[in-house]
Amino acid sequence: MEKIKSNIDYNDAVIDVENLSKSFGDRQILRDVDLKLFRGENLVVLGRSGTGKSVLIKLISGLLKPDSGTINVLGEVVNDLKERELMQLRLKIGFSFQNSALYDSMTVRENLEFPLVRNKRNLTRAEIDKEVEDVLEGVGLSQAINQMPSELSGGQKKRIGIARTLILRPDIMLYDEPTAGLDPITCLDINTLINEVQERYRTSSIIITHDLACAKMVGDRMVMLLDGRFERQGKFEEIFDTDDARVKPFYDYNFIV
Repeated sequence: MEKIKSNIDYNDAVIDVENLSKSFGDRQILRDVDLKLFRGENLVVLGRSGTGKSVLIKLISGLLKPDSGTINVLGEVVNDLKERELMQLRLKIGFSFQNSALYDSMTVRENLEFPLVRNKRNLTRAEIDKEVEDVLEGVGLSQAINQMPSELSGGQKKRIGIARTLILRPDIMLYDEPTAGLDPITCLDINTLINEVQERYRTSSIIITHDLACAKMVGDRMVMLLDGRFERQGKFEEIFDTDDARVKPFYDYNFIV
């Protein structure tokens, strides 16, 4: 199933990366990378493991410093921000981690309340309850509100992790391998949820993945990271309509093996 076009404003880049480079020691990970994420867009970043996909989103969020280049997020030049300013910007960016990052000692309700209480201290009990109930409804898990993470399936944990991210109503969502470790049916559910989040919450998202079924279902546009650069971009068919020896095995592994 290929993604149906969403309501995207191609005149409004919420992330604008120019000439971005990053190395670790003698190993250059990103080489003069340019990237734009437009308002309302789901942008898929494809690439093999270890090619720098996760490094990219850490740079965008200011968790890593670039060697060179500029990163503009929601009108702020990330490179120039002080720590307090970075913290404020990160409240507008939602992170969905591979492992869901839930606190095992807290119920689902407490996991969702935590970022609200920490970042919006003036909320009443009734307001907190409503926010929790709303995001749980949004990810289809209202019934799990009093459960512990240990009682949830892998797919349910992913949904709750996304709900906890959404509860602060971020403008941008960053998904890091959202379908990793899930069975095919649960992968389909998570892909559907990513599209629903885009429509319901009007998010602009970067989805880091090497799962081509995920990419095809959620991506409005795709870019492929090859040898530290985005050398291919476009729709799914445009990315893989090539004899490039670096690209064809990637497709074959996903859809033939």
